[in-house]
Amino acid sequence: MMTDSYIFLEDLRLFARHGVAEQERQVGNEYRVDVRLRTDIARAARTDDVADTVNYAEVYDLIRREMDCPSCLLEHVAGRMCRSLLAQFPTVSEVQLTLRKRNPPMGADCLWAGVGLTVQRDGSEE
Repeated sequence: MMTDSYIFLEDLRLFARHGVAEQERQVGNEYRVDVRLRTDIARAARTDDVADTVNYAEVYDLIRREMDCPSCLLEHVAGRMCRSLLAQFPTVSEVQLTLRKRNPPMGADCLWAGVGLTVQRDGSEE
């Protein structure tokens, strides 16, 4: 018997134009996204039918569309992605998402900076 099941995409690499500074939104940067969706995949495990699960190609398309919409804050982009994932995929009960920006302009020698969210269907965010 399955007790927990997830669909996930790890280390999605995207170019986008997010940032507080206008320069960041003009030049753009490399971003990485990890997403884990809690959903029941038991039926798909039996049927071998993509209609019985969350299609991760559709998950990627949603994330890519949200990344194409410039924002000042990574917190805003990540929150928007989580809300959109819950809205588009009614069988998903929880979204865990990490969004990272390469070498952010903050005067530090830093490979990545980012945010992580956990959002449950009831609307709570951790």
